[in-house]
Amino acid sequence: MDRVIEKKKWSSKRIMTIGAITGIVLLVGASVYYTSGNSKLNVDSERITISEVKKGPFQESIPVNGVVLPITTIYLDAAEGGRVEEKYVEDGTVMKKGQPILRLSNTDLALSLVNQETQVYNLLTQMQIAQNAAQQNTVSKLNQMTDVDNSLKEAERIYKLDKHLYEQKAIGSQEFRQAENTYNYQLQKKKLSEEILKQDSVSTRQGVTQAKQLYNGSQNALDLTRKKVGDLVVRAPVDGQLTSLDVEIGQNKNKGERLGQIDVLSGYKVRVDVDEHYISRIFTGLRGTFTFANKSYTLQIKKIFTQVTNGRFQVDMEFVGEVPQGIRRGQTLQILLALSDERQALLVPRGGFYQQTGGSWIFKVSDDGKTAYRVNNIQLGSQNTDYYEVLQGLNPGDKVITSSYENYGTMQELVLKNK
Repeated sequence: MDRVIEKKKWSSKRIMTIGAITGIVLLVGASVYYTSGNSKLNVDSERITISEVKKGPFQESIPVNGVVLPITTIYLDAAEGGRVEEKYVEDGTVMKKGQPILRLSNTDLALSLVNQETQVYNLLTQMQIAQNAAQQNTVSKLNQMTDVDNSLKEAERIYKLDKHLYEQKAIGSQEFRQAENTYNYQLQKKKLSEEILKQDSVSTRQGVTQAKQLYNGSQNALDLTRKKVGDLVVRAPVDGQLTSLDVEIGQNKNKGERLGQIDVLSGYKVRVDVDEHYISRIFTGLRGTFTFANKSYTLQIKKIFTQVTNGRFQVDMEFVGEVPQGIRRGQTLQILLALSDERQALLVPRGGFYQQTGGSWIFKVSDDGKTAYRVNNIQLGSQNTDYYEVLQGLNPGDKVITSSYENYGTMQELVLKNK
């Protein structure tokens, strides 16, 4: 008779299966447990920067670079084109007004000067000849007038005598009428001669005036040509330092071409490049500071160039008060340009955290200093080289991590460890 064999309830295979399932459940449970909370990262506290949020004086400012320039620059352009024949000084020489710098030659201009001189000489000769002819003509007219006067006087004498004799019945009317006609004729002739002499005088004056005007015009043209020839010697227009002289012996320079410049050494200004982002906030009167030889100096915006090139525009700043000793043209200054007045504000020091957060969140250190947790919805406002202005999300006395968050990824909490 066969015997019933009872099956074992807990076979090794069943135990292994249950164990495997239990392990998977525990693993999944642990994963859910750890991922359902805040993700954490251990951080060496010595490698981070912890800063305190505090109230203090704040002034919005931006760092800019400026180049020292002379307060006045006079550009030297070729008034006339020509070939460089001589250089009297070298670049960098301190010049006096009127001191020669270089000499150009221009054969066309020299020939024009000779022709102009010849023309003026010819006009002067013609004017003198015309004046002599006018004088001779006037003398001739005056001689004729003298004859007319004499003839009139003689005709008047005879007329008066014959009139008296006619009234005395000593002569006939025929003889008297002849004397009367002769007198009237000479009288009319004198009037005509006087008119001719008057017109001749006016004509002579007009001719002389026109000749003088023509001569003066030619003389002015000659003076202008002489000035052009004189301009071939380039001279310093003011006292100052010669810079950027770009000429060599034998080189041809066109009219209007830049030769160099004279920097007036009476003072300096600073030409500053500013990002176009701030163009609406820049105006004359804004001030900036810089340090030179361990001493602080102040500059003020005097002129704004609104043309934007490569995302930047320029302003000219002048010194307020003392000018640094030993400053030189072309020197670069690092300037802190103030965009607002000083005021009290809640501040957090600048740091690398801003590159990852954009100022919208930050890691705040717990009271015990062992952890730091992410604080969202903070808002930062204006900034300067040292601080960001806190508008919301943080309070005075809060301690935050301001160093870079580059390795923190999406972590919600940092565990601060000391070595």
